[in-house]
Amino acid sequence: MRVLASDQARTFVRQRGGRLYVWTTGHRCCSGRLALLAADTARPPGWRREFDPIDAGGFDLFLDTGAHGVPQDLMLEVQGRRPRIRAF
Repeated sequence: MRVLASDQARTFVRQRGGRLYVWTTGHRCCSGRLALLAADTARPPGWRREFDPIDAGGFDLFLDTGAHGVPQDLMLEVQGRRPRIRAF
């Protein structure tokens, strides 16, 4: 998997301890089930599944995609007025 992180995203993660957790979340919408990615610099509270360590080049990345498999590319950006990291 290739990790494509903006410089701002890399700095964001490093300033918050150097660890990033990425996991899938399930949603339902008018077209059926949808899997989205969530990301945070803290492990999600109560998370019971294991995260797989991934080489992200400059910070520690932990990934749990559940039954969805590992993506070919993972894009990371910082967005919003109150900056938050986003995974695509």
